[in-house]
Amino acid sequence: MTATTDGSTGAVTPEATSATTAHLTDTIPGAAGTPSAADRAIQRATDFLLARQDAQGWWKGDLDTNVTMDAEDLLLRQFLGIRDKATTDAAALFIRGEQREDGTWATFYGGPGELSATIEAYVALRLAGDAPDEAHMARASAWIRERGGIAASRVFTRIWLALFGWWKWDDLPELPPELIYFPKWMPLNIYDFGCWARQTIVPLTIVSAKRPVRPAPFPLDELHTDASDPNPVKRLAPVASWDGVFQRLDKIMHGYQKVALKRLRKSAINSAARWIIERQENDGCWGGIQPPAVYSVIALHLVGYDLEHPVLKAGLASLDRFAVWREDGARMIEACQSPVWDTCLAVIALADAGLPADHPSLVKAVTWMMDEQIDRPGDWSVRRPQLESGGWAFEFQNDNYPDIDDTAEVVLALRRVDHPDKTRVEKAIERGVRWNLGMQSKNGAWGAFDVDNTSPFPNRLPFCDFGEVIDPPSADVTGHVVEMLAIEGRSHDPRTRRGIEWLLAEQEANGAWFGRWGVNYVYGTGSVVPALTAAGLPASHPAIRRAVTWLESVQNEDGGWGEDLRSYRYEDWKGRGVSTASQTAWALLALLAAGERDSKAVERGIEFLADTQTEDGTWEEPYFTGTGFPWDFSINYHLYRQVFPLTALGRYVHGEPFADRAATAAKGG
Repeated sequence: MTATTDGSTGAVTPEATSATTAHLTDTIPGAAGTPSAADRAIQRATDFLLARQDAQGWWKGDLDTNVTMDAEDLLLRQFLGIRDKATTDAAALFIRGEQREDGTWATFYGGPGELSATIEAYVALRLAGDAPDEAHMARASAWIRERGGIAASRVFTRIWLALFGWWKWDDLPELPPELIYFPKWMPLNIYDFGCWARQTIVPLTIVSAKRPVRPAPFPLDELHTDASDPNPVKRLAPVASWDGVFQRLDKIMHGYQKVALKRLRKSAINSAARWIIERQENDGCWGGIQPPAVYSVIALHLVGYDLEHPVLKAGLASLDRFAVWREDGARMIEACQSPVWDTCLAVIALADAGLPADHPSLVKAVTWMMDEQIDRPGDWSVRRPQLESGGWAFEFQNDNYPDIDDTAEVVLALRRVDHPDKTRVEKAIERGVRWNLGMQSKNGAWGAFDVDNTSPFPNRLPFCDFGEVIDPPSADVTGHVVEMLAIEGRSHDPRTRRGIEWLLAEQEANGAWFGRWGVNYVYGTGSVVPALTAAGLPASHPAIRRAVTWLESVQNEDGGWGEDLRSYRYEDWKGRGVSTASQTAWALLALLAAGERDSKAVERGIEFLADTQTEDGTWEEPYFTGTGFPWDFSINYHLYRQVFPLTALGRYVHGEPFADRAATAAKGG
């Protein structure tokens, strides 16, 4: 895979660049004379985006996370005995380049050093040959010891170290493979976990039952506060507390590990292995994301699959496709790839920017997206067994886990394009809408992958300290679904009204909405306000007015908006941070939907986008504005800086899309 300047991997389509300027000149007011700053920004951004469409019709930007992906890739190769010098050197080059001056590694740009990420990066560099007494390594190890050493790191980090004897398996939380037999009504059954956690935990139950140890290539004494006592005894929480209950439950499971019936244990491991194999995608990956893939490869290898077996060969090949090779020779591992998400957002941006609805690039993108619609059941059907499939996933291959957010946005994209096969488009939209409606949770809102995935127990397990492990409904996903349903003429459907009522109840006292899948309150508010107005709420509605007031109050002096990931932890960071193009666009989308086109805040926001655009039509945005797990796992989607500003500029120049439908909905039509 070769990265382009924006991190995308697409090829230029001939019709894209030749027709773009002519089309835009015909459609943008004033473009034939002296175009405004917004008009010029639209033209440049449109040219840039069209030139990066793949010949098959899709877009995909790099998905940048943190160096644990790269470190764990090397540790996996070391464990399997397939680590080579070229891969190691390239990964080490990337990891070294991400180290901060204090010797640490952060999990997002500009963020603080993070203990587990720093430990994993340090170990990866030791594998690459960096000596512990080198200055950059000594700074890292000193910082690690000051923060409690390996003993204070997350469970996943200690599991990786246990694979080489750098940590004791007995000193890790227990999660037995017999979990696979828990019935669906029983607490802590595998379907109580969010799909990303479920796919990771099932293979890890095999790994923790097998407890493998490969020879360690070197000691890691320098990463302990006291190498003679690497895991000091900690007092248990009070027995009357939830933490205390689950800590004692973990002790019981450790005891069970020693007395587990061999036949039952073997049967559970085999059942878990079958579960894993049944969920391998056609491209060899699992769930389209890195963590389940690496743990599934290890688990299956431990139960007897050799590296030449088709299942493992395909799995390892899928991980290689997550590698982005940079011009300096560095190799970065993506945690995931986002072509469906990037493509539907690109189509929305280009259409709202004035590209003709029958433009060849839009038609090609719609054809590709329709080919990606999923027509078979997946894990979601455990709780919706009668629901017909029809959703879209985030990735190239992830048929088992379509998601509600992508499905809503794909429908919104399809509705904007004049495709020659109108019957097929209508059928695709109908199936997508029906699936999304069927995935509504009982509280009236929508989660990302599952229905009513709200059990309080998985997050309390000592094993699950790696981030969010359940998938409750969120304001941003619910907003996107409500917007889609409104555009489809379903504003007065009782299910849509329940979604609206939930959104109104979820508004924060300050007027914002929490952003689960984007950073953070700016994203949540930018997702919800356009949905509410599309569904017919007037701009004068108190909830809309409160949102506008909040957005105006957090606008930066430079006219943009920004929000740091620390807002997930600290109140005083809400809506605060360095201005970014994507977050400025989200704020503008809310303000424009609220009827604030002629306001000073919108004017300054548009000026910020026009002034900060680069000559080639994009925006610089090193800051992470995407969310995997709030605070624990952050994402820089390299195409966000392109699609969202273009959407906001387009709506500023051309007005709200489907404004007539919103007006009809407001009148009760």
